[in-house]
Amino acid sequence: MNPKGKTALITGGAVRVGKAITLALAQAGANVVINYHSSAGAAEETAVAAQSFGVKALAIQADIGNAEQVKAMVATAQAEFGSVDILVNNASLWQQTPFPTDDLDNWRRVTDILINGSFYCANAVAPLMLAQGEGAIVNIIDLSVYEPWPNYTAHAMGKGALLALNRQLALELAPAVRVNAVAPGPVLAPADYDAEKIARTAAKTLLNRWGTAEDVAEAVLFFVKASYVTGELLAVDGGQRFGHRKHEHG
Repeated sequence: MNPKGKTALITGGAVRVGKAITLALAQAGANVVINYHSSAGAAEETAVAAQSFGVKALAIQADIGNAEQVKAMVATAQAEFGSVDILVNNASLWQQTPFPTDDLDNWRRVTDILINGSFYCANAVAPLMLAQGEGAIVNIIDLSVYEPWPNYTAHAMGKGALLALNRQLALELAPAVRVNAVAPGPVLAPADYDAEKIARTAAKTLLNRWGTAEDVAEAVLFFVKASYVTGELLAVDGGQRFGHRKHEHG
């Protein structure tokens, strides 16, 4: 699909990797709908930046873990732009959920966004895409689908479920709608990473460095444009999955 003249909805599209994806799609000529939960100021700034590429941009507040709010968001996007051609399920909540636990609130919130939210968004836009005979969905997962992460039970489980949803939607929506996933490695350091941890993480990759949010956005654009690719996963991780093999086997 050529993004030019199309409309893209990016969940969590106001900040960090989501912002990079939003701006890459706008630069490629797509009108962008920027979903945000609490980052209103950042969403408006991202919308202004997107408009500098000569496209339209609309920031919409919605809790994607709420099915009714998702329906309202997609209805607003359809009223403004006529349809939604591209969906990027990017939103997530970076929250520790140690196991076992007596507090299920964080578990519910993280999985509501990653699993239910991604499903609600795809479910809302799929009829529009099927009606027009074309669409592209890209799901942002991460390396936790390959191995467990200590103290991030809900996150790892949610990303794993999103990969399963990726494959299921590719099957259910074919041939009109293509569905693929991108798994970023270290591209933006969390706020609690100090210089030593940032360097240690870089050393775990085969390329000995961090990537950028723009590297992830480029992979998203590839999947939007790649007309003969569906149900696939692309890791954008500098080889981090294999970095522990740089010096020894076993």
